[in-house]
Amino acid sequence: MTDSNQQIHDQALTGTSLARLPEALSTATTIDEMKAQFSRLQALSRTQPINDWQTRENQLDNLEIMLSDNQESFATAISADFGYRSQSETQFAELFPSFTGISHAKKHGKKWMKPHRAPISALYMPAHNEIQPQPLGVVGIMVPWNYPLFLAIGPMIDALTAGNRIMVKMSEAAPQFAQTFADAIARYFSPDMICVVLGEVDIAAAFSELPFDHLLYTGSTAVGKKVMAAAAPNLTPVTLELGGKSPVIVLDDANLESVVNRVMMGKTLNAGQTCIAPDYVLIPRQYHEQFIHLATEWMTKHYPNIESNPDYSRIINGEQFKRVKGYLDALSAEEVHALTAVESDIETRLMPPVIVRDPAPDSDVMQNEIFAPILPLMHYETLDDAIAFVNARPRPLALYIFGDNYGGIEKVRNNTVSGGLCINEVLIHVAQHDLPFGGVGESGTGVYHGKDGFERLSHMKPVFVQSKLNGLNLLLPPYGGLFKKAMALFLK
Repeated sequence: MTDSNQQIHDQALTGTSLARLPEALSTATTIDEMKAQFSRLQALSRTQPINDWQTRENQLDNLEIMLSDNQESFATAISADFGYRSQSETQFAELFPSFTGISHAKKHGKKWMKPHRAPISALYMPAHNEIQPQPLGVVGIMVPWNYPLFLAIGPMIDALTAGNRIMVKMSEAAPQFAQTFADAIARYFSPDMICVVLGEVDIAAAFSELPFDHLLYTGSTAVGKKVMAAAAPNLTPVTLELGGKSPVIVLDDANLESVVNRVMMGKTLNAGQTCIAPDYVLIPRQYHEQFIHLATEWMTKHYPNIESNPDYSRIINGEQFKRVKGYLDALSAEEVHALTAVESDIETRLMPPVIVRDPAPDSDVMQNEIFAPILPLMHYETLDDAIAFVNARPRPLALYIFGDNYGGIEKVRNNTVSGGLCINEVLIHVAQHDLPFGGVGESGTGVYHGKDGFERLSHMKPVFVQSKLNGLNLLLPPYGGLFKKAMALFLK
């Protein structure tokens, strides 16, 4: 615990109005413990707001040190939950963006938190406008199982930079990592700053009903709707990072080898269990066979001996495995093209990548978010057809365009709406700390990351500062000739 954390903790225990607060908890495992810790954090946020940069920077330092000290134990716990998860993938997809996110926040946070001038109409000069960022108070974070480290750390970075206290509900589907993470938080943070909540679905439901100052949930659209409904009675503002089916549109002038290289990278990372993974590919029909051939070669090159390859991860649990296997079993043999000679195995939860060629639009594999290494190839006749196909469905969390034709790229870019967009790339926009990350419509509401995350988890308070010399007193009643002349200038 840092000196600043200890000072906050001691002040909370000795303050007159806080003396009767419940005992501080770093980890809550029951609904009663969770509610008690929320009450404590809420009271502290009202009496001891974190308005200085030094305390915030110390919290970010603690987060960075915790990550550095526990890299191996975090990766081991995540792998255990998955049945096997590549340690290299954990480093690349979870630790790397977490470390760079902390560095970005420490570099810019002091500037972000300063009050800054806002434009003012000449009519009100010499008064001026300011915007003053202030901590919201207590932020709730609900973490999914697929990237349980990064999707906890990412929102925590923004919340701490904005000067908030945090309660974080870990996923019950990744229990070993959840416990490992809770233990680490308890060693590096005061319970008056961060509390980790563990438990099953009933505790998650109760968590979403707490009157947080902001609630950030990452997960499925179906559960996201329940979270928003639970938050509504308290008027708790929510950021929902959901999923959906993120399409790839391949223009007819695209370099197909490059397309396959990037799309297969995005589809095989974490065995396809990524909310922004390419979900299906819209491509001219004449390129289907070549795409499948190149994808088969790509697998041989990048994942040889896939059943024993240390770089290839497993499906998180048997329930998810059966769900996805059911999608494949509902298709005809002619539609499914294996990219390896290895079959899926429910015992080890190994699911090798496959391509599904032109499945029916109403099939399960096209109606549901796949979250597995299954890649449908859908043909289109004209680019307008591809755009119409995307626009006829819920707006995706991400959309990917491949090609060199500027006109075609701009046509897709300007005529589709998605949470994020990559041109000739997939996934990488999520690691850009100067870009907001979020969904739209059924893929989510609100954005975070970097400055946008800081502002999302701050109250950006508008401040009007009047000058000693001003003319507003001339517009007071009784309304005479001067008032009428002034109104005549501005009323049309």
